[in-house]
Amino acid sequence: MVLLHWLGLIAGAMLGVIVSVLAGGALVTLIVTLRVGARFPPQGPFIEVDGGRLATIQAGPTTSSKGTVVLLHGASANAADPMEGVGRRLAQDGFRVIAFDRPGYGWSDRLGGRDGGSPAVQGHAIAQAVERMGTGPVVLLGHSWSGALATAIALDHPEVVSGLVLVAPVAMPFPAMAPLPWYYRLALKPPVAWLLSRTVATPIGLYYLERAGRAAFRPQELPADYLERSRSALVLRPATMLANLEDLIGLPSALAAQAPRYGEIAVPTVIVSGDADAAVPATRHAAPLAKLIPGARLVLLPGIGHMVPYMATDALVDAVEGLATRIGATRHEQPVAR
Repeated sequence: MVLLHWLGLIAGAMLGVIVSVLAGGALVTLIVTLRVGARFPPQGPFIEVDGGRLATIQAGPTTSSKGTVVLLHGASANAADPMEGVGRRLAQDGFRVIAFDRPGYGWSDRLGGRDGGSPAVQGHAIAQAVERMGTGPVVLLGHSWSGALATAIALDHPEVVSGLVLVAPVAMPFPAMAPLPWYYRLALKPPVAWLLSRTVATPIGLYYLERAGRAAFRPQELPADYLERSRSALVLRPATMLANLEDLIGLPSALAAQAPRYGEIAVPTVIVSGDADAAVPATRHAAPLAKLIPGARLVLLPGIGHMVPYMATDALVDAVEGLATRIGATRHEQPVAR
């Protein structure tokens, strides 16, 4: 009886600690969410699509003889990330530039319900927004996770795509991995993930935000103003953290489904990757992808890591300019219907 009494006391104390941690985390999460939202409000117009709206950041002329470039950001990011890295340079060069917050990120609504983490579902929303903006076919520039998104749009909605610029793209199926430990599987259960995202995930994410940025830029140094310019703290809000988790969990199956179709991509494509990218190694993704997309051009940048839009901006701008020239030449070569 004494042992049972002590076990009960210990269990009660542990439960109290857990409740206190979760309550404290929920308070910190609320404060961080309010402050981040006030610090980084929407920058551009929203585009209505089925089921909600997508937020944009736009730069450059509203009409351009060079064409329109749509920027698609990677995991844990938002539209400001590629816009500040390469988008404003492209706008200075005369392109119309539109950066989207992917569904569930920045200020865009999470669309598609439980399937919202699929590149195909997100691609449908992006394609619909492009059509409603009346830009005509666009060059899609997809970085990292959005390598999968940009290729999904080119496969499923080729009418809105004039060309692809895939930057350090995640595109090839992942090798089979060992099953996750039980505690990870438990944490990924929807009810538990929802609870964690609204209690402890934000304080932990805030603690590691700068470290994560440094890891993404290796072997280059994290620019001193990157976290501010890219509005990185927007990912710390609970709904965005949950969306980010869902996107990462769903990516392997999505890539396994769409990779066999890459040979169907018929638009001019350039793939730009750093040969020192440890996050998304070019030998595993960019190089094999270039062999699967007909006519794709591969540009490997010596010594550059994952954050190509910031660390090799000139090379990336040159790649976009070259692709736009190819697209223009192709249009001129097409016979005029009589």
